[in-house]
Amino acid sequence: MSRIIRFSLLVFGFIALGTICVTAADTDTGEFKTVKKLPLEGSGRWDYLYVDGQSRRLYMSRATHFSVIDADSGVVVGDIPDTPGAHGVALAPDFGVGFTSNGGENKVSVFDLKTLKVLTKIDTGGNPDSIVYHPATHDVFVQNGKGNSSSVINAEKRQVVATIPLGGKPEFAVYDDEGNLFVNLEDKGGIVVIDTANKKVKATWPIEGCEEPSGLAIDRSSHRLFSACSNKLMAVVDSQTGKLIQTLPIGDDCDALAFDPETGYVFASNGEGNLTIVHKNASGKYEVTQNLTSAPGSKTMALDASTHNVYLPTAKFNGDPGANPRPSVVPGSIVILVVGK
Repeated sequence: MSRIIRFSLLVFGFIALGTICVTAADTDTGEFKTVKKLPLEGSGRWDYLYVDGQSRRLYMSRATHFSVIDADSGVVVGDIPDTPGAHGVALAPDFGVGFTSNGGENKVSVFDLKTLKVLTKIDTGGNPDSIVYHPATHDVFVQNGKGNSSSVINAEKRQVVATIPLGGKPEFAVYDDEGNLFVNLEDKGGIVVIDTANKKVKATWPIEGCEEPSGLAIDRSSHRLFSACSNKLMAVVDSQTGKLIQTLPIGDDCDALAFDPETGYVFASNGEGNLTIVHKNASGKYEVTQNLTSAPGSKTMALDASTHNVYLPTAKFNGDPGANPRPSVVPGSIVILVVGK
């Protein structure tokens, strides 16, 4: 489909939804700002980050390993080695272990949360990518980017108990309090809903006007999903019905979203070099409250729900950070931007 036709259809769709579609303006004024910069050694690229608010540890994938960082001081306190094609990490504190998705070897590493020692590796589908621990079922859901499936690992047994075909290429996943796991399908422009009890797909919802959804966040109390679309939109979806509620403009090359349940803010990290910040207004509509300048390449992030800070990794690159294939990182240039109030 041509860009002109696609754009016309999108505009028509947004008018039908009653959404006012505007460009993500340069609204770099607001309450949020970069409060700290945490430099890191090395040159490897990164993907997902995760903050454990209780231990104050920040886990950051580093291509072949994971750096474990003190979230307050920025000091590297440990390392999880031998994770080829590192993508994401999930923690199961009730069993004292964590799990990393190693896309380069189609495996998940299981490591001890105290010592960071790798205890075992588990085979998954092709290119395990996003990974999330579901406390209610004690299962780890691993989304396989090339396998078009989700490998379900029991955290106590440390073995795969189910493989769920998803019907498309999965990206990020989140869960609600009602036994559902939601997964973005990048190549289908939609969200697949998994019943976490019987480990089967119960629904697939198309997101009208949302291209290649990647990042995903959830407001469990309000039953709202927030999906990042590659055509510079955030789609707000009812998590109970799949209905598209609203769309908002965000920056380009967004690969992560986060929702802060205490403050109500939604964050979108955009690789073009900004952080879009969204909040619900008095009338119940979501609106962009700020577009904070970050740095080119800062497309993923982690939210620390205990401090309400956002961690954005970036670096200097040998070329355009948004190019495909991605350029290499200039050694010694990696820095994590800490955004807060």
